[in-house]
Amino acid sequence: MAATIQDVAKMSGVGVGTVSRVLNGGTNVSKETSAKVLNAIKELNYIPNSLGVKLRTNQNKVFALLIPVINHTFFAELTAYVEKEAQKHGYSILLVCSQQHVEREIEIIDKLNRNEVDGVIFVTHYNHSVEELKNKNIVTIDRHLAGDIPYVSSDNYDSSRKAVEYLIEKGCKNIAYLGSKPFVDSEVLLREKAYLDVINEHNMEPKIHSVIINHGEEQSKVDEFIKMYPDVDGIFVSGASMSLSLYSTLIRNGKKIPEDVQIISYDGFFGGFKDSNDITCIEQPIEEIAKKCIDILLDLINKKEPKKENIIKSKFIVNKTTK
Repeated sequence: MAATIQDVAKMSGVGVGTVSRVLNGGTNVSKETSAKVLNAIKELNYIPNSLGVKLRTNQNKVFALLIPVINHTFFAELTAYVEKEAQKHGYSILLVCSQQHVEREIEIIDKLNRNEVDGVIFVTHYNHSVEELKNKNIVTIDRHLAGDIPYVSSDNYDSSRKAVEYLIEKGCKNIAYLGSKPFVDSEVLLREKAYLDVINEHNMEPKIHSVIINHGEEQSKVDEFIKMYPDVDGIFVSGASMSLSLYSTLIRNGKKIPEDVQIISYDGFFGGFKDSNDITCIEQPIEEIAKKCIDILLDLINKKEPKKENIIKSKFIVNKTTK
């Protein structure tokens, strides 16, 4: 027989009302009590009646996570952390991969309008109008969308400056930037700006190959970059996938790293890739980004006004691709 809410209350030593408040994301329950209730739910494998929850709260207890692709190191880890954080508050995640399919994003906005999802985390490649997104429970990662929609990001400019300055400190005289531009206004653009600012401050010649691409097209841009700038001795790269393609291509071409060329990558999650832990990188705080996104959606649902700009500090990790 399936466990009931009464079973959960009995095991956790609280009343049914307290269990209900925990399930509905109530804030007037102590962390200790919430932990007992959630533990009982897990042990009993209790499944709440979703229709009942919707009738009581006008919520589905579902957030949508909209990302370009899932087969990308950053987005795969982000998805795992978002789901983990959402579950802590009794929410499930509807995952949507939208690269080259703007209609999928429009469909999610429609679901939000019809109250089929309670909020959306957007990592979009498309611009949407103010009217489409106005007064919606939406938070973005990196992207600047219409109006006052809040966004969460790592400290793109400051950490990128540190990376380029580190290459100079380690003796690089001929430093290039390899990047991919997002399709929309984004904090990611600050990585290229930081590179350019530092290079100009040191009276160096900028060497930039930064274009709008879809995920999965990194190798062709790496090949173009190497033909354009064959003799650079330092490279700052805007993302993990591009960095891995560059690293392996340089090795195949007979370059010694870091003796011939030093590399720093923005993004430090390279799980499962051979030699990937060799790359000096800026490691984004993906778990903290996921948590902040969920916190913002909960604030919006509870009619609280979150900050529009939410910047979280990254970590600089020195590995074998720099001296």
